[in-house]
Amino acid sequence: MSETTPEAPEAFRYTPALAARIEAEWQDRWERERVFDAPNPVGSLAEAGTDLAGRPHAFIMDMFPYPSGTGLHVGHPLGFIATDVYARHMRMTGHNVLHTMGFDAFGLPAEQYAVQTGTHPRVSTEAAMTQYRKQLRHLGLGHDSRRSIATIDPSYYKWTQWIFLQIFNSWYDPEAGEQGAARPIGELVARFERGEQATPDGRPWSALSASERDEVLSDHRLAYIKMAPVNWCPGLGTVLANEEVTADGRSERGNFPVFKANLRQWMMRITAYGDRLIEDLDLLDWPEAIKLQQRNWIGRSEGAKVDFAVTGHPGAAITVFTTRPDTLFGATYMVLAPEHELVDTVVPAAWPSAGLPEEWTGGQATPAEAVAAYRKLAASKSDIERQADAKTKTGVFTGAYATNPVSGEQVPVFIADYVLMGYGTGAIMAVPAHDVRDFAFARAFRLPIRCVVQPADDRGTDTSAWDDAFVSYDAAIVNSANDSVSLDGLGVVDAKKAITDWLAEQGIGEGTVNFKLRDWLFSRQRYWGEPFPIVYDEDGVAHPLPESMLPVELPEIDDYSPRTFDPEDANTSPETPLSRNEDWVTVELDLGRGDGVRTYRRETNTMPNWAGSCWYELRYVDPDNTEQVVDPVNERYWMGPDAAKPAGGVDLYVGGAEHAVLHLLYARFWQKVLFDLGHVSSKEPFHRLFNQGMIQGHVYRDARGIAVPAAETEERDGVWYYQDQPVSRELGKIGKSLKNAVAPEDVTSEYSADTLRLYEMAMGPLDVSRPWDTRAVVGSFRFLQRLWRTIVDEETGAVVVTDEEPDEATLRALNKAIDGIRTDMAGLKFNTAVAKATELNNFLVKRGSTPRVVAEQAVLLVAPLAPHIAEELWQRLGHTGSLTHELLPEADPAYLVDDTVTCVVQVKGKVKARLEVPPSIADAELETLALGEAAVVAAIAGAEVRKVIVRAPKLVNIVV
Repeated sequence: MSETTPEAPEAFRYTPALAARIEAEWQDRWERERVFDAPNPVGSLAEAGTDLAGRPHAFIMDMFPYPSGTGLHVGHPLGFIATDVYARHMRMTGHNVLHTMGFDAFGLPAEQYAVQTGTHPRVSTEAAMTQYRKQLRHLGLGHDSRRSIATIDPSYYKWTQWIFLQIFNSWYDPEAGEQGAARPIGELVARFERGEQATPDGRPWSALSASERDEVLSDHRLAYIKMAPVNWCPGLGTVLANEEVTADGRSERGNFPVFKANLRQWMMRITAYGDRLIEDLDLLDWPEAIKLQQRNWIGRSEGAKVDFAVTGHPGAAITVFTTRPDTLFGATYMVLAPEHELVDTVVPAAWPSAGLPEEWTGGQATPAEAVAAYRKLAASKSDIERQADAKTKTGVFTGAYATNPVSGEQVPVFIADYVLMGYGTGAIMAVPAHDVRDFAFARAFRLPIRCVVQPADDRGTDTSAWDDAFVSYDAAIVNSANDSVSLDGLGVVDAKKAITDWLAEQGIGEGTVNFKLRDWLFSRQRYWGEPFPIVYDEDGVAHPLPESMLPVELPEIDDYSPRTFDPEDANTSPETPLSRNEDWVTVELDLGRGDGVRTYRRETNTMPNWAGSCWYELRYVDPDNTEQVVDPVNERYWMGPDAAKPAGGVDLYVGGAEHAVLHLLYARFWQKVLFDLGHVSSKEPFHRLFNQGMIQGHVYRDARGIAVPAAETEERDGVWYYQDQPVSRELGKIGKSLKNAVAPEDVTSEYSADTLRLYEMAMGPLDVSRPWDTRAVVGSFRFLQRLWRTIVDEETGAVVVTDEEPDEATLRALNKAIDGIRTDMAGLKFNTAVAKATELNNFLVKRGSTPRVVAEQAVLLVAPLAPHIAEELWQRLGHTGSLTHELLPEADPAYLVDDTVTCVVQVKGKVKARLEVPPSIADAELETLALGEAAVVAAIAGAEVRKVIVRAPKLVNIVV
């Protein structure tokens, strides 16, 4: 700040006006002097003459924000401020710090706004990004702006498309490496050509047509197309992932109804990485709760695949996956998902017998009518709703029977919505005696319940009186024998092995591993997303575009509205916005395949908004690289594995726990594919993960339960009122819809940006949710005012520190603060770091004067938390440069040991004296001091001392 002395003494006081001037000037200076720029080893961001070899480095990231048009409220910056504080701390401990901010800018909100207003999504999105950048800069966040990216920039999504092509042109080779790995699809083609790998029907590769070869390869590619049952949301005009659908079958965004529909979709074969995604969690420094969520989501289970032959259909079999093959003898019926491809094949023209229960037939005259009616019902439910344990089990008999392979019994085949196509094989063998959902279904449909696992309780094996299923591994198998195999008397583990071996010998089953995780649905029927770098020839064969044709940019269109279809009509499909631009869709291209220029049609779906956030950490590393997704040297420098992070990755990644099983899982999958193909050295994207808590706000509701403006309420004698009417108050999220949003500018204009930073860090532990209290912000402001007065005379503006040598008490206070704050900063314990800084400043205030050497170190300690005021005070103390890269003071161990310790002296269990003694005092010396203390002598009152227990230096217990 300028040293010009204003005329009014008020100008020297740390007021909001002075703070605003200081903060604006330092933000400009930081930007002008590029103090937060982090050099790369090579490339456009390398700095000549800079030696990075012996300098530690740290890559610190926030989870990608979406640039909402409403801007930030005070809850949003919590994580951003925390990473900035930590990044500043790391710079001041000598690290080369990569810390930047980009925007995950594709998404439904901007497109919905475009549908409503006709405004191009890019226009509204870029306006929102401008507002976000302004707000983030105002908070003093130290980002390397050269590295900032937005997923909507063609120069960025060119590489998103490139990564997609790497995945499309890969297959998962289970024999590669120790666990299997992605390999180029060309290697698989070569195997087929050499006859090392058989085609599905045994014909030579050369005998297959182009479309047949494409179909074979599609069964292996890591990115492939298939007809898939999806969550179709006509209101949004796109498919949704299960995680984007609420429990009551509506879209999380917009609350539109969601239906089941069978659509042609791009898929990612993430399931191929199931084992590695689980095992490599052990290499990561992540919260155990997040690791557990991922393990549960992936849902690895060992079991067996078993074939049930369909009666009357030679060669047709229903394949099931079961984790309990030991209960095969207890399978009394089967259930297919309503969408299962075999349903249409096995349904007979008429019911197999008269007098079937109405719950079996659904009251329909034929099996086909019953199946059609039930499918219509199931299509109206989300997967979450279908799997709810509490819901009443529904279903319908298909009219078909299958043969239980171990008992030879004919068992009826039903369809029911509690079985999903995406899990296992989309079919189950139902063992109602030992599965809760099967038991409920069997009771509802009056199906046999056969006990094959001896109950551990006293219920016995007669299931007619059972109230629920018996589910346990700690039991013996019963009623499970045929002419060639018997499981009777075996424990569950031994029985599973015995029956799995028998199934393999009979050629009707095999042991296998299954995952609850499903392949990633990777298509969206919208405009505002990354175009696929795929074109189709006249036979419908998909062809990847060569890298020279990237990026495939979004064309301009006039109508952003998706035209949806009736989800109850299987013969219709959605019309995507891109499909209406015929000049863009139909193209004449030479793909460099030797067949010259041909006519192709572009893919008119777009990628989901998760695509761009799967790899953005790599672009932060090398944002200007036009030749590679990331230079290997730069990637290895910032993200490569070492002893501290064996799987590599970003050093610290901070964001909300709500992304545990979507973004984090998808990003790990993409990173592993790139690792397998040799593009990166790190097999995990994020080494350390920290989930910040939520800043909550009070929500005020009137008698109707409707939120009222929080800022317009008032308290009277413990009751809250809005417009003179009592309202209720509860803690909840902060947001526009709840009318309790507080913009950061509202706080910074009344106090300062440093005040907001300090308050948010002081509110409580970073990983714990906490309530926002505007009235409490003033406490942080007052701390900054006291810090200012410690160094600056508010009447004259003169620096008031002294040149005296600090006394021992001051050195002890200072060094304890240094040690505590450095430790707290490194551990992300910013609330206790603030407390220690406050304690030190209070000590200096009470001291009455501040030695210059102490003032300078105190300013450096506060700098990561409140950087603007720290920079200003540092300059006023006589320094000319920014303190951004000044080294934090280190504590002198000699001053961390207390000069004296308080020793408690007890007589007959009661405290009679407190002695100030040296920490190193010997037991004998401490006993002598205690026995000679006047208060102790009076308490003993001449009685015989039977025993003295000494625990130097803190306790003496005298027994008389």
